[in-house]
Formats: sequence, structure tokens, C-alpha cells
Amino acid sequence: MKILLLGGSSFLGRAFASQALDRGHEVTTFNRGVSAADPEGVEAVRGDRDRADDLARLADGRSWDAVVDTSAQQPAQVALSARLLRERAGHYTFVSSVHAFADWPAQVVTEDSPTHPCPADTPPDQPFSAALKAGCERAVLETFGAGRTMILNSGLLIGPYENGGRLPWWLERMARGGRVLAPGDPKRTMQVIDVRDFAAFGLDLLTAGAAGRYVTTAPPGRLTFGEWLETCRQVAGAPDTELVQVDDASLLAEGPDKVEPWSELPLWAPDLPEMAGVWLADTTRAEAAGLRCRPFPETARDTWDWLRTRGPAEDTDAEGRKGRPGARVLQGIEPAKEQRLLATHG
Repeated sequence: MKILLLGGSSFLGRAFASQALDRGHEVTTFNRGVSAADPEGVEAVRGDRDRADDLARLADGRSWDAVVDTSAQQPAQVALSARLLRERAGHYTFVSSVHAFADWPAQVVTEDSPTHPCPADTPPDQPFSAALKAGCERAVLETFGAGRTMILNSGLLIGPYENGGRLPWWLERMARGGRVLAPGDPKRTMQVIDVRDFAAFGLDLLTAGAAGRYVTTAPPGRLTFGEWLETCRQVAGAPDTELVQVDDASLLAEGPDKVEPWSELPLWAPDLPEMAGVWLADTTRAEAAGLRCRPFPETARDTWDWLRTRGPAEDTDAEGRKGRPGARVLQGIEPAKEQRLLATHG
């Protein structure tokens, strides 16, 4: 097949491009060329997807069997690309997120769960919100139609080249050694999917001509948070690395050392009603369609191998976490705060 990747150079786009090339497909990537190098073997076209003239130049004299959109964050972006590519591509795969579902993370979600009421014609440059992914979905559906559209509602993606910083933070924290704050209930299950498994599943469906919606993450119950932490410790830990368990209530207690769930201790989801379904997305349809997920230790080892060639991550950005407009929110608790919590509760 001839496949156009909107994005295609970093993390998920890279995984799609690499696997498509390995399967013998012809791959065109379209991006600004600023995030990362495109995989060798693609036709790389430079441009800004927010500019109609750049998209028109991309489409001039080219056509594809399918578009895979891994980079859109705004409905206006999807509407523009879908309009300009409608007559140049037969199929549009949009990588969405479980964030598009109105009930997530408080409730279990399926393909039939309601999505946020974000319209396809939402003006551009909106501040980040979970609802925007739902608007992106509507934008492609309105232009390509349900029969030519596939929506993959992604769960939490991890693996080599990860740019979200969650698994890398835990691996690098274990590598620093010493006493490590292990938050919450170690028996709480979680759902994470290797980016390579996600891309493989998407390509399988695409080449089979599938359409419709798939909740795409690892099946629930395959991994606990305790197993996640212990695997990270075994893969990257220094000889003196020790996990110190601290319960949810202690970390959520009001005061200067209250911990922000999900980001200060990445992927920590305490036992709260508003997070009751965070790791329980229903993957029945995707499993029936052939979704397969590798064991987490394999992903952890491969990610650690990549991290050792990439070099150390940036330091924790406390100011960014406070919500400064436009700031990049980095993962991880400040070392001094972690040590205070360990001294108090460990």
C-alpha cells in the first residue's frame, strides 16, 4: 500500500513508519522536520499541517491508499487535512485517545461510550482539553465518512522513543538508586500498551480495509503497579535501589507535600471516584480483531536500552507543572520533596 503519515518522525508516528516499511509499504511522511529525523526509507515532505498551501503542495501529484494521522491535536487541523486529502486518499485512520470519551477516567469505556460534545468546526488554537480529540474524530468522519474512517482510541503508550516521559522517568529514577517512593496500592492493575504493538494492530486493520472505532490499549488486569515498579527496578535500578511503599491517603493529604496524581509520580492513579475507570477500558473489540500485546518486561528492557543511547532526561520542571501557559509539563517529583515524603512516611 501507499501510506501517508501525518507526523511520522517521533514516537507513535515513527513506530507506524518503521513497521509499514518493514512490511513493504510505500510511506510518505509529512511534518515540519523539527521533532526528530524521519526513518530511513520514507519519502519525507516538509510542511506545516496548519497551512493549507503546505497541504496542497503535499497533495499535488500524489495519491495514497490511506492516511494515518498521528499528530493532530485540534479539530481544525483534522478538518483542513481531511478536506484537502479527501480526493487523494481512500481511507483515513485517526489516532485518537480514551480522553475523547466523556466518562473517562471515572467509568469503564467502550467503543459505544459517549464522547465529549466538541464540534468538528471548533476554531483553531484552542487551549488543551480532553474534548478536542472528540472534535478531531468528528472532523474526519464528516469529511471521509464512516465507511472510509478508522478511529483508534489509544490508551497509555509506552516504549522506545517515548516522548511522554512516564516510563523513562521511572527507569531513570530507579537508576539513580537509593530509597524510591512507591505510591499507592501495589496491587492496583493498570493498562499500558507498547507503541510498537499499537502500530502493528493499526496496520493490520488498515491493510484489511477495516473501519469504525477501536479502544486500543492493553487488556485490563495484565499488569499491576507494583509489578511495573519492580520491573523498572530490576531493569534499571542501581544496587542500592529500594522501593518504599506509601499509601494513597498519605500522599493526598493537604499541605506543601501533597502529591499531584498521574504526573508528579507518573501514572500513579489513587483510589478516587474520579479515577475509578482509568485502567479499565474495555478492549474486547480490539482483542477480537487481533490486538496482541507483548509482556511489559520486554518493553521496559527495550526502553532502557534506548535511554542509555539517548542520554539523561531534562531535570524536573517545577514551574512548568504549575501550569504556566505554553509550558512543557515534565514528569516527576522534585527530589527534595520525595526525600521529605520518605522521611515522613517511609
